[in-house]
Amino acid sequence: MNEVQRRTMLKWGVAGAGASVVSMAQASPDLAQQLRGLVDDPQCPLPGLSVLVLRQGEVVFEGQYGHRVVASESRPALPVTPDTLFRIASVTKLVVLLGMMRLVEAGRMSLDEDVSERLGFRLRHPRFADVAITPRLLLSHRSGLTDAGGLFFELPATLQGLLGAQGSIAARAWGERAPGAFFQYCNLNYGVLASVMEVAAGRRFDHLMRELVQVPLGMAGGFDASALPPEQLAQVAVLYRKRRDEQPYDTAGPWVPQVDDFSREPPKPFKGLADYKLGSNGTLFGPQGRLRVRVKDLGTIARMLLAEGRHDGRAFLRPESVRLICTEQWRFEAQAGNGDNLGGLFQAWGVGLQHFIDRSEGGRGDRVFAGQEAWGHLGFAYGLHSGLLIDPRRGNGIAYAISGEGADPEKFRGRHSSLPLFEERLQGMLWAHAKEGA
Repeated sequence: MNEVQRRTMLKWGVAGAGASVVSMAQASPDLAQQLRGLVDDPQCPLPGLSVLVLRQGEVVFEGQYGHRVVASESRPALPVTPDTLFRIASVTKLVVLLGMMRLVEAGRMSLDEDVSERLGFRLRHPRFADVAITPRLLLSHRSGLTDAGGLFFELPATLQGLLGAQGSIAARAWGERAPGAFFQYCNLNYGVLASVMEVAAGRRFDHLMRELVQVPLGMAGGFDASALPPEQLAQVAVLYRKRRDEQPYDTAGPWVPQVDDFSREPPKPFKGLADYKLGSNGTLFGPQGRLRVRVKDLGTIARMLLAEGRHDGRAFLRPESVRLICTEQWRFEAQAGNGDNLGGLFQAWGVGLQHFIDRSEGGRGDRVFAGQEAWGHLGFAYGLHSGLLIDPRRGNGIAYAISGEGADPEKFRGRHSSLPLFEERLQGMLWAHAKEGA
C-alpha cells in the first residue's frame, strides 16, 4: 500500500462549527456538511470533532470541526486542527495491545503465561485458585477481575498490596464466575498488563510504549502530559460536558471543562517515580485510558492493521499477530448468561479488540452501520467519545474523537445500537463514505 497522501488544506469556514480540513483529492462537501451539522445540532451540540476515513487502505477523508478550547473569560477559542491531541479513553487499550504483541513477537512474554511469575506474587481469583490468570484472559476481559475495587491507584500503592492474598481490594475486585467462563469489561486488567510488560521488558511502561509503538509509528502525544513538548501541549483538547459535577445537563448552558484544561493548571508529573519499582503498579500510567494522541495517529494504526502489520514498508507486526488479535475469544449468548454485554454494546471480543458483529435487538446492540462488521475499540470518558474501527475484508476503516457532550447521552440513545445517537450518526456517516465507490 502507498503511504498516506499529504493533505492539501481546505477551509470550510470558521463560523459555527469552526474550521475543518479534508484531503483535497477526495474532498466530500456532502460529508463535511453533515459533520458540521452534527457538531452544531441544537439538541446535542459537540464542542470539537476530528475524523478520518479509510477506503481500501487509503485515507479518503480527514476533517476537523469545532474547538479544542472553547472560549471563556480567561481564554480565547482555539480550533481543532489535524495536530490536536485527544485523551482517547479506552482506545488507549488498543495501543497498549500493540506494544504487548511486539513483546510477544520478540519472545519476551507469552499470551498464555501465568502473570504471577512476572508480578512476583500469586494473582488468583480467591474462589478459583487453580486457574492461572494469563494475558489472553486479561485482554479478552475474561480474567474474573472487575473494577469494583478501583481501576487506578497512586503510589505508594502496589498491585501486591491491592490484589495479593491479603490485598486491600482482593475481596471485592473479583467477580462471581471462574476466569475464562464469563466476560466482564474491566479497566483494571490493563493495569495488570502494564505491570507485566514492565517486568518482561525491563522498562517503565510509558517509556516502553514510546519505544515500541509511538516512535515506530510516528505518533505524537503520550501517557504523561507533563512530558509533552510545548507545541504538543498547546494542541491538547479540553474535554467538556454541559453540566457541572453531577447536576443535570443544560444544553443551553456553558461548556464545563472536565479534564485537560491545562491553562488553569499545568499537567503534573506522576508522583513517586523516583522510588518506583518496575512491575509494581502499572495502573499509575493510565494504560486503561490516559493516552493522548491525534486522530491521524489512530489512522496510522488502522492502516497498519489493514496492511497486515506493515508500516512505512516495514513489518511492525507479523500478519499472524494481526489475525490473532482479530480472533474471537467470546461471543455473547443471552441464554447461556456468559457475560455482561453492557446494555448490548459488547457482543463479541477478540484478543484485545472488540468484534462488532452487526447485532441489534430491540434498538440495542453493537450495530455501527447496517450490514457493517468491524474490529476495533471505543472510548468513553469525561465527555469524550472516540473510536478506531477497521473492516479487514474490505480494507476500510474509521477513526474519530469527540471532545465532549452537549446533552445527556442516556437521553439521546441510538436508534439501532447501544451508542448515543450522535455517535451512532457519526459512525454511519463515516462508514457510508468509506463504502462510496465500492
